[in-house]
Amino acid sequence: MSKSNLNTLDLSSVFSFKSLLLKIIGVSCTVIAIKGFMIPNLFLDGGLLGISILIHEFYHIDVSIPLILLNLPFVYIGYRKFGKNFAAHTFVSLIFLGLLLSFLPVPTVTKDHFLVAVFGGVFVGLGIGFVIRGGGVIDGLEVIAAYTNTRFGLSTTEIIMAINTTIFLIIAFFLGLEKAMYSIITFFTALKISDYVVDGFEKLISLTIISPNDQLIKELIVNQFNKPITIYKGERGNLPGSYDIKHDCDVLVTVVTRLEVHKVRKAIAKADPKAFMFIQNIKEVDGGVISRKSSH
Repeated sequence: MSKSNLNTLDLSSVFSFKSLLLKIIGVSCTVIAIKGFMIPNLFLDGGLLGISILIHEFYHIDVSIPLILLNLPFVYIGYRKFGKNFAAHTFVSLIFLGLLLSFLPVPTVTKDHFLVAVFGGVFVGLGIGFVIRGGGVIDGLEVIAAYTNTRFGLSTTEIIMAINTTIFLIIAFFLGLEKAMYSIITFFTALKISDYVVDGFEKLISLTIISPNDQLIKELIVNQFNKPITIYKGERGNLPGSYDIKHDCDVLVTVVTRLEVHKVRKAIAKADPKAFMFIQNIKEVDGGVISRKSSH
């Protein structure tokens, strides 16, 4: 990200209807999780939310106070590392979070521990995911994880897992092993749901095809599905019983969304039943035609 982009504040983006709506939906889901599931049952999540609920239980202060105060330093870090727009989006999200935590009445939904762990995680994940889609974050650990990811090459999931493991050990020590185990369920549920909301049906999948009719497959992918391809020079053959028989071939690689992958596979199999295909999930993509099409 260039220095000029970091220093540019686009208020029309921060206060656009879509961005504000996504933030409000996300924050509302988070408040439902906190007030309807987690606090009444003394359940915790990972990250700053889990720490804030711990502070609320130990010192009996409104959970919104530690949650917002703990996040404020990360707004500054986000400003320094990711720019004014990111910091503004996050600050607006925190304002919404504080207001709804203070004024939105939410009854206790259930006392069943398993339902609390699962659906508390679902609502936390929806909240985090929608706020991210709106351009901000409501858990500063996401900022640290993203920054560390760019600096040290560790995945965001690995960083968050390391931090939250420490939090869960603290929960086990002070509140008991059972609460810690339920909190882990809540965290993993929230993680999966937030990933799905952020990636949605746009999650990218790499499809590799090896076919004796590679020219036919190239034309199919590029012309019918309008997808770019990368071509590696490879070699087919070397099969058991005919090891010495081999043929030069083109190995085709394309990137599609999860909605498109079934249609593309089906069309390739119909065009060449002997085509060999394998699929890989992609965590991140950067540069090229795919990045330009996928950017928000």
